[in-house]
Amino acid sequence: MKRHANLSVFVPHKGCPNQCLFCNQRRISGAVKEPTPDEVTALCERYLPTNGENTEIAFFGGSFTAIDRGYMVSLLAAAHEFVKAGRAGGIRISTRPDAIDKEVLGVLSSYGVTAIELGAQSMDDEILRLNKRGHTADDVRKASALIKGAGGFSLGLQMMAGLYGDKNPLETAVNTAREFIKLSPETVRIYPTIVVEDTELCDLYRKGEYAPLSVDEAARITSELLIMFEEKGIKVIRVGLHSDESMTESAVAGPFHPAFGEICYSLVMRRRLEEKLCGRTGAAEVRVNPKDLSKLLGQSKSNVSYFEAKGVKLGVKADESVPQGAVKI
Repeated sequence: MKRHANLSVFVPHKGCPNQCLFCNQRRISGAVKEPTPDEVTALCERYLPTNGENTEIAFFGGSFTAIDRGYMVSLLAAAHEFVKAGRAGGIRISTRPDAIDKEVLGVLSSYGVTAIELGAQSMDDEILRLNKRGHTADDVRKASALIKGAGGFSLGLQMMAGLYGDKNPLETAVNTAREFIKLSPETVRIYPTIVVEDTELCDLYRKGEYAPLSVDEAARITSELLIMFEEKGIKVIRVGLHSDESMTESAVAGPFHPAFGEICYSLVMRRRLEEKLCGRTGAAEVRVNPKDLSKLLGQSKSNVSYFEAKGVKLGVKADESVPQGAVKI
């Protein structure tokens, strides 16, 4: 089976009616210039194979359906040519929950859009207000219902953990995940809040008015969410921000780690193994899929050390017959 991939086109800070507390989209996207339709065409010509059924052209970086309608259509039209030619399987866009209605869904459908991601970030209205999101949790519910009801679209939801004003990050994140699950998204992205240079959140951090999550705190929260979504068959397609050069340079504080996803999945594997062990001690022969070997061992064999401290000596073997994500003893 060929791996699914995105060809990303960044439309930096376009369409956003306000500047969220945590956001400097020009830094996050690593781009300032607005792409033209010709540039979208050139990018697709260069990177899309002859048969790209497993590739989506993805417009990220801002609120795509809130940008100038003519400009939006011109970008979609350029990308749609490659969908019609079979060089891409569809088009994915990211937008605000309050920038979705039946009319715009009709436009998106006519230009080959197959996936819509909503930047929900939280389902707590007070936290949304404090972070100047400009929309409510109910906007997320309404937009999700419209997308699901329209047919032909995959719904994606994006959430953040440890936002400004969140006094109980784990509880808030779990509640947001529960609300997401009710909306039946196909995919979810989980982003721990990072303090980025040139943002209002950065000013609050430097004044001592905001304390970001540590890597360990963010990983523990995220691992809980991963388990919740997996149990409901919802695919988590991204954990943490990409650790590219522009993000590395602009991140001031917070749980920004190049192996953040691996750390989170290691905690998930730890939980599964604990459940299998049921409190037993002594030697334990554990089998996992080869792709999960490093996750079970943990960063610097942290899981091995963890279980040793509990009186369990692990013997870990890779076994192709074990399903990915499973642990067998």
